[in-house]
Amino acid sequence: MPAQPGPGADPARIPRGPGPHGRENPLPVRNRHDRLPGMSEIRTGGARDVTALFSHGRLTAIPRKPARREQLLVHLAETLFERDRSYTEPEVNAALRTVHEDCSALRRYLVVGGMLTRTRDGAAYRRAG
Repeated sequence: MPAQPGPGADPARIPRGPGPHGRENPLPVRNRHDRLPGMSEIRTGGARDVTALFSHGRLTAIPRKPARREQLLVHLAETLFERDRSYTEPEVNAALRTVHEDCSALRRYLVVGGMLTRTRDGAAYRRAG
């Protein structure tokens, strides 16, 4: 078997291998030196990717997969809440209701995920970071 080019090789010159059932695979053959994208590389398109979760400005469902849910939560924290501003629980709920009815689940995910911080008594919330 011929050696595969490394990660810096010209993609047009990477040989293509047979796909399932012996048909030509349109994707390049990977070898052990190829890198899969890391989280920082995946997040660069996060804002674009989360748009698929919305219909007419409303969130269609809260993702079950943790990585996908985290992308959504980062997007919500950045778009709905200002830095250096304190919010009451009713204000947080009102902001989250603009995108989904289950504001308490979203609020809980934001706090547990570290995107929002909450005072011990639950009276005030702030965007983290």
